[in-house]
Amino acid sequence: MMDVPSANQSQTPCQPWAGQNGWSPASPQGPPCNPLPGFQHLSLSSPSDQRPGYEHLQVSHHGCQSDLAAFTSRDEPHRGTLHSNDADQSVQRVVADAHVSSTVPTASQGRHMPPCSLPLMKEVTQPCRLQQMPLYSPHSPYQGISPPSKPPYTHQGSPNGPRSPPHQKHLPICSPPLGVSQSPQFTPQPAFERANVESSVGFIHNHASPTSPVSQQPQWTLAAPSGGTINEFVPNAAAQDRNITPQSPNCESRYGLDPELLPSVVKVIAEDAAEWEGKVFVSEPFSRLPPLATTSCIIEDKGNASPLAIRSASYCVPCDGQTALLSRVPLGALVTPLATQDAGEHLPVCTEPECVMGCGCCGASMCPAMGWQDCGQRFYCPFCGKLGEVPWQHYQPTRGGEGVRVDKDKRPELSMGSYEILNSQRGEPAALLLAIDVSASAVRGGHLEFATQQILTLLTSLKREDGDASSDVRVGLMTYDSRIHLYNLSPALSRPHMLVIAETEDLQLPVREGLLVPLKDCIDSIDSVLQLIPQFSPECDDSSGVPMELPVKAGLAVLQALSCPGKLLIFHTAPLIEMGLTDSSSGFFGSNKPKSIFQPSELAISLAKECVSQGCGVHLFVLSQQDVGGAWPGHIPYLTGGALYTYSHLQGELDRERFSTDLTSVVETDTGYKAELRIYVSKEMRVSGCYGLFLPGPGPSRVVMATLDRRTTLAMELAHTRALDETRGVAIQDTFRQYQAQTLLAFYCKKIYCSVLERPLQELREELQTEVTEALASYRKHCCSASVSAGQLVLPQYLRALPVYINSLRKSEVLLPGLRSSIHQRLQQRCQVLSMDTCSTSTHFYPLLLPLPLSVDSSCSPNPEQALRCCAASLEPGSLYLVHAPLTLLLWVGTQVPACTLVELFNASCFSSLPSGETKLPLLENLLSTSVRSLINTLNSQAPCARKLWVVKQGDACEEALQRHLVEDKSPNGGASYADFLYHLHVNSVRLLQ
Repeated sequence: MMDVPSANQSQTPCQPWAGQNGWSPASPQGPPCNPLPGFQHLSLSSPSDQRPGYEHLQVSHHGCQSDLAAFTSRDEPHRGTLHSNDADQSVQRVVADAHVSSTVPTASQGRHMPPCSLPLMKEVTQPCRLQQMPLYSPHSPYQGISPPSKPPYTHQGSPNGPRSPPHQKHLPICSPPLGVSQSPQFTPQPAFERANVESSVGFIHNHASPTSPVSQQPQWTLAAPSGGTINEFVPNAAAQDRNITPQSPNCESRYGLDPELLPSVVKVIAEDAAEWEGKVFVSEPFSRLPPLATTSCIIEDKGNASPLAIRSASYCVPCDGQTALLSRVPLGALVTPLATQDAGEHLPVCTEPECVMGCGCCGASMCPAMGWQDCGQRFYCPFCGKLGEVPWQHYQPTRGGEGVRVDKDKRPELSMGSYEILNSQRGEPAALLLAIDVSASAVRGGHLEFATQQILTLLTSLKREDGDASSDVRVGLMTYDSRIHLYNLSPALSRPHMLVIAETEDLQLPVREGLLVPLKDCIDSIDSVLQLIPQFSPECDDSSGVPMELPVKAGLAVLQALSCPGKLLIFHTAPLIEMGLTDSSSGFFGSNKPKSIFQPSELAISLAKECVSQGCGVHLFVLSQQDVGGAWPGHIPYLTGGALYTYSHLQGELDRERFSTDLTSVVETDTGYKAELRIYVSKEMRVSGCYGLFLPGPGPSRVVMATLDRRTTLAMELAHTRALDETRGVAIQDTFRQYQAQTLLAFYCKKIYCSVLERPLQELREELQTEVTEALASYRKHCCSASVSAGQLVLPQYLRALPVYINSLRKSEVLLPGLRSSIHQRLQQRCQVLSMDTCSTSTHFYPLLLPLPLSVDSSCSPNPEQALRCCAASLEPGSLYLVHAPLTLLLWVGTQVPACTLVELFNASCFSSLPSGETKLPLLENLLSTSVRSLINTLNSQAPCARKLWVVKQGDACEEALQRHLVEDKSPNGGASYADFLYHLHVNSVRLLQ
């Protein structure tokens, strides 16, 4: 069914605002789509006479230069440089005061995969009519310029489940009977046009032709391999005759497809892990396709930045822009500037005077992509195409016909894709500023004592031995209600002095000395103040609320006065309102301008810009449950590289543990301040868009951020400015071999979640499906052999998991809110997902479903390799399952779990006595409890924030929380199942070629 927007969605065109999530110039809409021809009859069996042949394509990389994008941070004391060279792309990066981990791979040889048809669940007599969807014309305002011409693709609207409310009863599992057609009259269509090329291998789903009988058993079509290794699972007869586990209505396909036999994300991840887990991947120019982001392996930098730091959407770039448009898949990369290095690995550090200088024309740093000429006296810059002179201090001769400098192996800037440059100029060190709410609500809440104790414990742990870096960090403290209370922590004073600022409209600091003091010199003063805070008496009524902008302005004024960057930690309790407003809702509804619920206020944008300019990262801890209609306070924290953390009064043990974990993580996380990322691409390419949580700069190739850490990830989009030469570009047939589904998912997620600021949600969902449909149509037209029939589903080998990822993105709470979705939850989830790296993003949209052991004999710790498909059919009543997503951790308990297992794990005698909801596993001395708790601790260490464990009992009311994570099923908010979505992708892609 088409997505039905709820009251939470804005369907009016929004005011363009490029700030929070990306930079992109607008482009006019494309031409309207033409009506499609009559619907072709499709049935779900495969004729026995069809044997499509496939020949393995060898990817050629003769002299392929690669220049992707470069990041440079100028005028900063500490810089890190990344360079990625793949398929005409080079990437560098320099970040101030931050360590950089990096290396990126390149093109890979495709592996041969046999085609397979998609079998039916079973044959029944009820008809299942196909639904024809309305037309729409997609357009993308994120393109830098309008393409010179668009391929003649049109698209027919997308389903997101049946055209009925979410509670409507689902259709039974069935296959269309012979002769059922959407149009009253049907004329067989001629075979669609095919390019005269060899075909790459993909999944093939056979539908019978109108004249073929419907088979009782699903038939599998095998390719005749001409090269490569067949490693794809092909069911045998025994597998076809097995008894299928009963499935819930949400698992059923409206078109009779067996969900268990569709391409599986779990299988794709397991295959990649089997190939690369624990092995060494050499990241160098013209290397293979890198391991998936979810695979743990060792990265060796041989001239290309690590895929952990720069992961290209494609490792081969088409020769020209028109060829890139024909492929219908984006060109770009995901950049994680401070990506974590492998254990024991450190980036090489160069001092600025000793480092070979980069290009003086465009500013790109030195990297292995530079070409040396005139015996090493000059170098060619691939980013601007100009020659640069080498200073005599850094001159070294070249050797060999390729012109390699003799000192290449001794200099990281000449041989490695990632390195750091230590600037000779040092700026002011970052500070830690604490702001605590002492309003009447905070004092009455009773949690100030616990919060101050945790703050003191953390600061005490940072004050280690004298001379330690943590002891030298400067710390400041302030409290606030409707006024600001600053504290002079100077060690020269016998006790701290409080400075009260009543005039908050125009903040003026009375003094500067003592506001920020090294931790080792002020820990005793901070201790005395924190002990007194819970005893404060409220001096004013805060029933109308306290604006969150007040402590931000005060903290920013302190950092500006002392000319230093830093982290501002705000501990807020009072009701939240927007500054200058008496009613929290008037900010959104008080204007006639069309708005999106995701857009921040002008005041929030202005304040965030000041924080970015100063290098102030805001982290907000909301210690009490806020009213649903209150202002959402997360815009400023997320736009400055910080985050929002919410708790329910800090009264329960679970909330207190989360608060302590989050606080420690925020303070101890390595952070870069006042970062400036500059993206350089080869002169034949340009940066057409950049997406993420940041405020825009003058253009998409320059991003300025207040703070960033190891999880900060941006997506950049590239476009051609001119054609590449034949030695550097590839044909369209090779393009699909160099894409990975997880990378495309992260790219699409950041781009679409950025676009919600200014475009209707339904339009974005439809555009997302359009792009994937047209990509499959392009692959079908240009990369398939002539023996593929119109009824066969064809998927590129490395994009087998893309449909289920895209369907999960389309029906996420951000783009398709459910009946129980609050605006605050959607705003929070959007910002959290936008800040995720590729691995976390893929796990968020396809969680790990891990079976847990039931007894001591089988109590080996589960691991991701044992993950099951995210659907209700994978859940058995007699088993336990753990659902792991970056923001959620669920433990599902079946009704038939043995009583001994419940005793060993939960200390519960029976299923009925087992509590559901938020809980903590008891500390029991048995192997089962120990192994499960160890697994949970391991998964929590990988999460971006602390999570509470939810126990979900089978048949319980809270089981809806689990259903939202079973992404292959029909979702509670009305999103289509994976099987139905994949079927419509196939049908619409075939229509585009008719």
